Order: sequence, then C-alpha cells, then structure tokens
Amino acid sequence: MFTQNHTHLQQNLFGIESHLPESKRKKLLNSMEASFYKIVFCNIKEQLFAPLFSDSGSRPNAPVNSLVAALILYQKKGWTTEELFDRIDFDLRLRYALGLQSLEETPFCPATFFNFQNRLLKYFTETGINLLEQVFDSLTQQQLKKLKLKTNIQRMDSFQAMSNIRAYSRTQLLVEMLIRLYRALNKQDQQKYRELFTPYIDESSSKFVYRLNKSDIPHELEKLAQLYNTLYTALKSSYDSLEVFAVFERVYHEHFCIISDTITVKKSQELNSSCLQSPDDIDATFRSKRGNDYRGQVVNVTETANPENSLNLITDVAVAPNNTDDSTILNDRIDTIKEKTHDLHELHTDGGYGSSENDQKMEHHAINHIQTAVRGKTPAVSIEIKEKKPGMIEVSCPYQQVKAHKTRKRYKACFHMDRCSSCPLAEQCQTIQQKKRRVFYFDMEMLKMQQRIHAIEQIPLERRKIRPNVEATVKEFTKGFNHKGKLRIRGKFKTMLFALAMSIGINLGRIYRYMLENPGLFPDFSVLNSSVKGVIAFFRMCVKFSMPKPQRTLT
Repeated sequence: MFTQNHTHLQQNLFGIESHLPESKRKKLLNSMEASFYKIVFCNIKEQLFAPLFSDSGSRPNAPVNSLVAALILYQKKGWTTEELFDRIDFDLRLRYALGLQSLEETPFCPATFFNFQNRLLKYFTETGINLLEQVFDSLTQQQLKKLKLKTNIQRMDSFQAMSNIRAYSRTQLLVEMLIRLYRALNKQDQQKYRELFTPYIDESSSKFVYRLNKSDIPHELEKLAQLYNTLYTALKSSYDSLEVFAVFERVYHEHFCIISDTITVKKSQELNSSCLQSPDDIDATFRSKRGNDYRGQVVNVTETANPENSLNLITDVAVAPNNTDDSTILNDRIDTIKEKTHDLHELHTDGGYGSSENDQKMEHHAINHIQTAVRGKTPAVSIEIKEKKPGMIEVSCPYQQVKAHKTRKRYKACFHMDRCSSCPLAEQCQTIQQKKRRVFYFDMEMLKMQQRIHAIEQIPLERRKIRPNVEATVKEFTKGFNHKGKLRIRGKFKTMLFALAMSIGINLGRIYRYMLENPGLFPDFSVLNSSVKGVIAFFRMCVKFSMPKPQRTLT
C-alpha cells in the first residue's frame, strides 16, 4: 500500500542536530548534503511512484523519497551497495540528506533497495515511463523557476558510456553462450546433450579461444554452426520461455543462416554493430570512433546556455544505443526538449547533429540551429547559397555572384564563362562545365544546410563560442568512469538511472556553489526556515539555563 513520507518534516528536538555543538551544527547546515535535503529530497514527488505499489490494504511501503534520494546518491557517488548502507548507518551528513533525524532510524534494507530498482525497471518495460526521469524533470523545472534562469538558448553534446562488459571475440562469444545455455538445462537434458557440449564446457571461453590457432577459427565456426542448429531445434520447445535461451536464439540468428537447407556461417561483413556484444548486457551496441572501440550506450546532454544566466542547468538527458547518430538523437529529443522549455529558440551543437530532417523540425519549432562545425570534407571551392528574400536566391563563389533559377525539380545557378575561364580554381570547382557557361545545381535541402552552416555568422560574437562549455559538463559525467573509461554498471536502463542521477547531482552542485558565493540571494533554498531555527535556538537556551552551575570548591 502506497503512503507518503512526511516524518522528516516533524522536527525532532532531540535529534542528531541538537546533540552537535554550534560550530559543527553550522558546518552541517552549510554542507552539500543539507542542500540536497532541501533542494532535492523535500521536492521529490512521491505520488509519481504510487503505481509501483498495491492499491489494496497491505503493509505500507518504505519511504519513497528516501529510496529515490538514496538511488540518486548511490549512482552519483559511484558507491557499491555496501558502501551506501555503511554511510546510511554511520554518516551524519548522509542521514541528514535522507531526512533522518535520529541514529535509530533505518529507512529501508538492502532487499527493499534492490526490489525498488526492479520495480522501476518493470514499470519502464511495461509502460515506457522512467519515473526517475519524471523526478529529474520536476526538480529541474522548480530550480529553473526559482533561479529565474533563461532557457531560450541551450547547447547539446553527447558522450560514449561504455558498459562494464568484456570485449568478446566472435568465437569466444559463441562458446560463452553454449556454456551459459548448458548451465540453464535441467539435469536430464544436461546428461542427454553432455557429449555435444563437452568440447566447450570444461574450461572458460577465454581459455578455449586461447588454444586455437588463427587458421583453426573458420573450421571451428563451422562446427559451432552445426551445434547451434542442432541445439536450437532440440531445445526450443522446452526452453523457449527462458531468458538465456532467448539470448542464445538471438546469437544463433545473428551469426548463422540456413541456405538451401544447410546451416552456414555469416561473413564478418554481414554482422552489424547491433549484434550482441556480451550476454551480460543485451542492450550494448558497438561503435568505432576516432580509432577507439566502444561497447555500450551513448548519453546525450542538453543544458541552458544564455550568457545572461548566473549559472546554467541541465534540462534534458537521453540514452540511446551507441551506434545511433547524433542527428537521430536530436530528432528524437527535440520535441520533448521544446515541450519542457517552451521559449527555446536557439540551440548550439557540433557538426554531427545536422540533417535535413532536423532542419524541418527546427523550422517547425522556430529554433535557430547553430552549428560550430560542419560534417564532412570542406570543398576546395566554397559555393554559398543565400536566400535574400522569398523566391530570390543568390549563389556566389570566390569570384562572382549570380541569381539562381528554379527548374522543374531543383534550382540552378549559371556562372559567367568569361570569368570562369580565367579562374585559378576552375579545375577544383564543383560547377558543371557546359558549352557557354558553368552551372551549379542544388535543391532546398542543400539551401537549408547552407543556412544552418552560416547561422552562426548571424548571431552576436559573444554567443558564437558558448557550445564548447558543454564539454565541461560531459567531463563531470565521465570523471567517475574506471581506468578503462567504463561505467560500473551494465544495461540501458541502469545507464539511464546513472545519467539522470548524475544530472540531478550536477545541477545541485552548481546551485550549491552559487549559493555559497551569494549567501541569502535565494531564501527559498535555505536549509531550515526561520521558525524551525527559532525553536531549536529556544530549546538550546532552555537546556543551557536548566543545567546546574558547577560549585566552586576550596583547595
């Protein structure tokens, strides 16, 4: 049964804070954890999580705001579960952040914490709704409003979030799946198919591959194809409902195919980047970028960027397969971003986010897309297309400028032959040589692309270099990665929890630092209101005067 947690609002005069001396109490109230309690914990809308719990009269749930707050800190700090509960038991600042006022309270046990995450995943799988994302959106909207930050100008960037998985070779992955499938079989089937599995299950997949010569691999793949086909046919009816068999079936179809009733091995070129990378993370995809290989997801971050803002906050975060193009991510998210920040009219990105589909969406939402770079090679001879006014398009090269004319399907610009014949760039020019002129053909898609490329030239100088600052935000996300540049977690959903928790934490950190620099500027974000402070001060005074004065003795 769902109930909301309001116990933290009932101040305990004999709680943790009352036992601290004044200097330590002030230190506690000025800590990041105290700001977390006031800015994050107290503003978590617990009713969002009501669908996770039973409607019938049953045992009340553990406090949701404590669970959500602990999940945020757990992801943000990169703690293990053991470290989290050690801190809940013994760290006064963390207990304050979770609204715990005495040392006797324990809001939930490890099993409850794990079950809560499983319920979040199940709810997301069934409905497509990530409840932690709704918490992030709610908190961010409150913060933007209280701080009066402008959201009309924003910037965007993405980064690779590598999953904490092993980099399997093709043969090793196939052998690993056989080992895991064998473990899932019942004892009768293990005995029945023991002979088929024997070459692969007596040692680890890495040791099996280590013993192979490179020349042996094609023959071994053919043997694996026959074995996979035999096992798939024999076990499908009995194990179709098992998750491990579903992964085995996926690998079977990704690596093998039947041609003329014969099982064959697909060529390496036929395998795409969406093929299974590891049985430990079925969501991970593969991407090679700037000479580095990545297996996992990609995280896309959007934040405010108006130069007039005193600080900037993250407004949107999204997770996608890492083989997703940046332009596709933008196309998927721009409607959501516009819905959350209605006044957005200028978005700064790098060259990877541009596309004709995005041009159409930007025009629909009245957003000026500013790109700081251009995708692809720069042509040797620059030809610029500008629409001076509706129906009037001018095309220019380094040496002349002409008007374009509309043909039946596209536009064309005719350059004067007398100037082109003496042009030193003629051999490298994109124009087409005809009898009496050189012609350049283009369509509306190219015109929109040119407008996007030159949009940065139409804004003030102080706004032309604001996008690179989002890379500092990306570093805040990635500084907690391990020495191999990997997350501590696996799977798309957990990566989403990580990205959202980090966004909440990064926003809080920026607000906290700004409050320290500008004390009293935002009274709504003060940790305790004046009435509670007065009660505590009165209580401390009563204790002081009620204590007997020490008696002086003669020596």
